[in-house]
Amino acid sequence: MLRPLQIAGLTLRHNLLLAPLAGITNHVFRLICRQQGASLAFTEMVSVNGMVREGEKTRSLLESSPEDRPLGAQLFGNDPGLLAQAAGMIGDSADLLDINMGCPVRKVVGTGAGSALLQNPARIAEIIRAVRKATTLPLTIKIRSGWQCGDDTWQEVGRIAEAEGCDAITLHPRSRAQMFDGQANWQHIAQLKQLVKIPVIGSGDLFTPQDCQRMLAETGCDGVMVARGALGNPWIFSQTCELLEGRPVTPVSCVDRMTMAEQHLALYIDYAGASVAVREMKKHLGWYIHGVPGAAALRRTVNMAHNTDEMLAIISQIRETGV
Repeated sequence: MLRPLQIAGLTLRHNLLLAPLAGITNHVFRLICRQQGASLAFTEMVSVNGMVREGEKTRSLLESSPEDRPLGAQLFGNDPGLLAQAAGMIGDSADLLDINMGCPVRKVVGTGAGSALLQNPARIAEIIRAVRKATTLPLTIKIRSGWQCGDDTWQEVGRIAEAEGCDAITLHPRSRAQMFDGQANWQHIAQLKQLVKIPVIGSGDLFTPQDCQRMLAETGCDGVMVARGALGNPWIFSQTCELLEGRPVTPVSCVDRMTMAEQHLALYIDYAGASVAVREMKKHLGWYIHGVPGAAALRRTVNMAHNTDEMLAIISQIRETGV
C-alpha cells in the first residue's frame, strides 16, 4: 500500500502526506516531518486577501528551502477572482496548490471561506474554474463531508472538482458541525474513490501507523494525509513506512522524543529567533511529552520557561529521568 502518488505532473515518492495546520506547519515543522518521511508537506493556510495586499506576514507563510520540497501551498478565501489572483502569485514558491474548503473554525467560516463554501457548491465550481485558469501547478482541494451531519455535499463537490480540473481531492469525512468530535466516517472516502477518477486522499483520525494502514486498506484511497496525529509525533511517517513495507516498527523512546524536541528548538531559533522559538516550542514540547509519566505537571513547568536555557534544562531533565 506504500506506493508513489502521482498528482498531475507531480510524482511523490510515496503516499504519506502532512496536512496543512494553521499555526503549526511552518518551515521548521515541515522539515521535522520530512526527516521522518513525509513525502509532501503543506504551508499553513494562506489568506488570499493577505496575498493580494502583499502583507509581509502572509507572504512569510510561503518561506521554504530546497530541503522543504515538494511543497504544497494552501490558500483560503471565498472570492474566485482573489483566489485566482493569489494563485497566480504563488509562482515557483510551491509545487502544488490546494484550496481550503474544509476548515471549520469560526474565524475562517465567518468570512465565507473554509467549510462555509460547502453550503454553496456553485461557488465552489466558480472558484476551481477561476483558479485552474490562473495556474499550471497541480491543483487540489481539501473538503469536509458537508456543513451539517448527514450532508452528502462531498459527492457533489467531488464531481465538480473533477469536472473543473482539480488533480486530486482530500476528504476529511466529518461535517463542519462535528468540528473534531465523534468519529470520521471513512466510508465516505471509499465511496468518493469510486465516484471520481482523480486521486482521493483520506484524512481524519490518523493517530498511529495502524490507523494509516487501515484507512488505505478499508477505503482504497490513493494516499493518507496526517494532521493532528503528527503533533509531537513526526515518527508516524517513518513508522507507517516500516509497517506498510512489512518491517518491524521502530519504537520511540523518551530519549528519542527529547532529542527531537532539542533539534526542533534549535531549528526554530535559527528560523525565528530565541524569543519566538521559546514561545512557540512550549506547545510542541507539550505534545512531545504526551504519554510521559507526570506529563501534566511537566507541561506546567514548560509553560513557565522564559528562555532557551530554561527550556533546554527541562528537556535535559526529561531525557535523563523520563519524568
